[in-house]
Amino acid sequence: MHRRLLAPSALAGCLLLAIPASAATAAPEASAPGAPGIGDPYYPDYGNGGYDVSHYDLRLKYQPKNDRLEGTATLLATTTEALSRFNLDFALDVSEVRVDGRKAAFTRAGSHELEITPVAPLDKGQRVSVVVRYSGTPSQVKVDGYTSWHRTPDGAVAANEPEAAWWWFPSNDHPLDKATYDISVAVPAGTQTVSNGVLTSQSSQLGWTRYNWRSDKPQATYLATLAVGKFDITTGKTADGLPVLNAYSKDLGDNAGAARASVERTTEVAEWLTEVFGPYPFNALGGYVPNTTTGYALETQTRPFYSPRQFADGANVSVVVHELAHQWYGDSVSVKSWKDIWVNEGFARYSQWLWSEKEGDGTAQDLADYVYAQHPADDPFWKVEPGDPGPENQFHLAVYDRGALAIQALRNEVGDKDFFAILKGWPQENAYGNAKVGDFVQYAEKVSGKPLADLFETWLYTEVKPAAPAAARATIGTEKAPAKPKSWKKIAATNTAHDYGKVH
Repeated sequence: MHRRLLAPSALAGCLLLAIPASAATAAPEASAPGAPGIGDPYYPDYGNGGYDVSHYDLRLKYQPKNDRLEGTATLLATTTEALSRFNLDFALDVSEVRVDGRKAAFTRAGSHELEITPVAPLDKGQRVSVVVRYSGTPSQVKVDGYTSWHRTPDGAVAANEPEAAWWWFPSNDHPLDKATYDISVAVPAGTQTVSNGVLTSQSSQLGWTRYNWRSDKPQATYLATLAVGKFDITTGKTADGLPVLNAYSKDLGDNAGAARASVERTTEVAEWLTEVFGPYPFNALGGYVPNTTTGYALETQTRPFYSPRQFADGANVSVVVHELAHQWYGDSVSVKSWKDIWVNEGFARYSQWLWSEKEGDGTAQDLADYVYAQHPADDPFWKVEPGDPGPENQFHLAVYDRGALAIQALRNEVGDKDFFAILKGWPQENAYGNAKVGDFVQYAEKVSGKPLADLFETWLYTEVKPAAPAAARATIGTEKAPAKPKSWKKIAATNTAHDYGKVH
């Protein structure tokens, strides 16, 4: 904003003569519609342009009997360009939109776009509030033939990647636009909710109970989660006083014991991960296992989601290690675009290898050698480039296992001292932000003082099997194959954790 200076007339004339004509007559930036996508190369219509959300306040009411969801979402945002209109990503029915308190026009566009036109254009840099009132039956709303809202026998779950928010709150749905969250949910008495962060309060009235959750650090939209049902809940604190809450559906059947035996080790695993990756970045810790028919797990922020099938063959702490590692690599430091998925998944997989090493069930090198030997040169596994796998291969096994091989190659190249300094320093330097693969390569070069571009090109961006494993072992390339590490079965069992569920 330009302010006029008051001065005596003679001085004013001198001042005006000293000011370039272009500056004296500069017009405000013309407003235009915001882009219906944030610019992601894999998902061009995900997210939106022209604004940045700082906070979501979601006030919801959910009836499990008929899957009816009603909500009022308040978004606090700042425009990054002058806007005549802007979009939100959302799929449910909308009854009213207000921008800065005034009713705004809105319409649907595409498969999940809500176009909003405020009464007056928005200036660049303007702080704005957007209130959306909505309702619907999320399990019946299909976008491109599917829904990411999962019904359970006693409720529902919202947890999926890369899209989940569309079915329960309007958002700027891309990891580039993180925000804090207050999530308040009313459900019938006797039913519970689980969400991100800390349960700040709950109250009951007229047959309904309202639960209020707060996640106070920047959080990507796909990492927001909601579960409604009947749960056995355990609570506690870490040695540092961090609140821990784990929840298990009461009808997990034969998987109940294994699920609890795994997820109840969350505190232990998180404390170990702080030694590897540095201070835990969030205000709460935990996990939850609802009675879904899905098979995957997801790093929902502060409280990962685990499908019961993850524990069908008994306890598996390795999947807990994977999802908790994401709290640093994926949640605190998120992708700049979805093609950078290796920054999330390669490190979460490698954390499983490090856990195996800690437990004496096979070193990371043992696992690297074994993975390398499992895939001959003509295996399509080597055709997938973890550094840019393409949307069809975003969660391909190669992103995880070949991605972890790249990390082991880095460890062998720079040595343990620099390697573990990189692992710990990276999530602290980039906390609550976004990064791409190239950013990590540059950081590793800075810490180690070594050129590493060729190493990462070999392991992340070539469509052939590298000529040598992460560190050549005498057994590789000979008739004697590497022995299967003790941890391999449990690690391999978590491969289904990446088969994200879309209900058709």
